[in-house]
Amino acid sequence: MDYSFEVDVTQAGQRLDKFLALQLPNVSRTRFQRWIELGAVLVDDLIRLPKHKVRVGETVTASEVASDEAAAFKAEPMQLNILHEDEHCLVLNKPAGLVTHPAPGNWAGTLMNGLLAHRTTLGHLPRAGIVHRLDKETSGLMVVAASESSMLSLTEQLAVRSMGRRYLAVVHGKAPDWGQVDKPIGRDSNNRLKMAVASRGKPALTFWRCLAQVAYERRWFSLIECKLATGRTHQIRVHMQHNGFPIVGDPVYGLKFGASNDPSKDLIHRQALHAWQLVFQQGKSLSFLAEPPQDFIDLCDQLGLPPAYELAMEARSIPWLETDE
Repeated sequence: MDYSFEVDVTQAGQRLDKFLALQLPNVSRTRFQRWIELGAVLVDDLIRLPKHKVRVGETVTASEVASDEAAAFKAEPMQLNILHEDEHCLVLNKPAGLVTHPAPGNWAGTLMNGLLAHRTTLGHLPRAGIVHRLDKETSGLMVVAASESSMLSLTEQLAVRSMGRRYLAVVHGKAPDWGQVDKPIGRDSNNRLKMAVASRGKPALTFWRCLAQVAYERRWFSLIECKLATGRTHQIRVHMQHNGFPIVGDPVYGLKFGASNDPSKDLIHRQALHAWQLVFQQGKSLSFLAEPPQDFIDLCDQLGLPPAYELAMEARSIPWLETDE
């Protein structure tokens, strides 16, 4: 069962755990504290600590945690590609195929399980310090909080949209030089497992620009760079599909033509989406870059697109939309 509450003026300033205790008097404090640890409690879609002081207008959502999920909060040693680590945070390059945190169908072998094995103290933070996520088949950069102060800072940067996250994607179609999609995203009314542009969804804003185009077997493909102003589930995938440029290889939001009409169908076996740049504040501004993995590189090469990472690096000095920066 899912619960949703909007904070009113009489509740503002309460700790998150106390707020939930008052809203859910029939749920034991131990149970909903476990929900918070597992990241099943969100405040305006963000992971928050139990001590977070709720504010007027914030929406607090809580999802009941099944026994399988509660048992999934355990350490599992795995190889992690960690680019940076200190007492406050970790930055890693997540490979495609790795689930970020336990969920139905993936109760083990997730990034969260690996983080708990890598650093046992992460068990004291909600969702082992994971403050944002990448879809299973999306590769690239993620930052993980390693202290309460860092989690507070990183979630606040996400909330005020000051964390810089840029992605590379290969899409179907001949994309214009630049664009933006400012459309709310919510659950697809016809399929609860999917997201969609929805009038009653939550605000979502994606900026994108085209780095290169190519015609391959009489169809156009474009290499684009995307920048997130918000962080909704499947945001880039949904927005690019809505804008008429679905991401190559996306099994959920991909090209609507039959497989036989898609010349790229055998060139990559996941959505061609990679988080290549991450910028955030941790005492000072920290910036990280990650080249796309080999399957993304091979896709560009086979389509005849220029090397994605080199183009993205060259474009760093070019201003984005006038309305953005």
